[in-house]
Amino acid sequence: MSRIGRKPIVIPAGVEVKVDGNLVTVKGPKGTLDSKIHPMMTAKVENGEVVVTRPNDEKEARSLHGLTRTLISNMVEGVTNGFKKELEIQGVGYRAAKQGKNLVMNLGYSHQVIVPETDGITIDVPDPLKIVINGIDKQRVGQFAAEVREKRPPEPYKGKGIRYAGEYVAHKEGKAGKGAK
Repeated sequence: MSRIGRKPIVIPAGVEVKVDGNLVTVKGPKGTLDSKIHPMMTAKVENGEVVVTRPNDEKEARSLHGLTRTLISNMVEGVTNGFKKELEIQGVGYRAAKQGKNLVMNLGYSHQVIVPETDGITIDVPDPLKIVINGIDKQRVGQFAAEVREKRPPEPYKGKGIRYAGEYVAHKEGKAGKGAK
């Protein structure tokens, strides 16, 4: 059996999980999330825990088992603690600022790049070289962070651009370095 799939999800205090057929609704202090699970999977709330079960041991059922359990677990985690992604900006003259609900970035283009906040996502700019994206839905936070990073991904020669916090960017030699060998 799937080791992840058979592990029960403990429901913390202040969180309410409701299963209605294949619709799972999780309500907590930070908000409400709902998601449809695959019709093959069944989820039940039993004595303070959510248990996900599968009907058989076929390959598709096994793979969906762990996925479904992790998705529900991320919903519970999101409504209790939330998720955040940190981005770093590197490059001379590159910076970010928050104006109202918009993220305004100077990234070496002839114009400023403006990214508006979407519902369920909040942007913080603690300093001009750091962007923090917060939200309760893990998938939407990650997608929004990827879209912001896409505005100027890190390039391999000088490493300039927007990168995830702690991301390693492999550097390449330039033309001058290659010819010397």
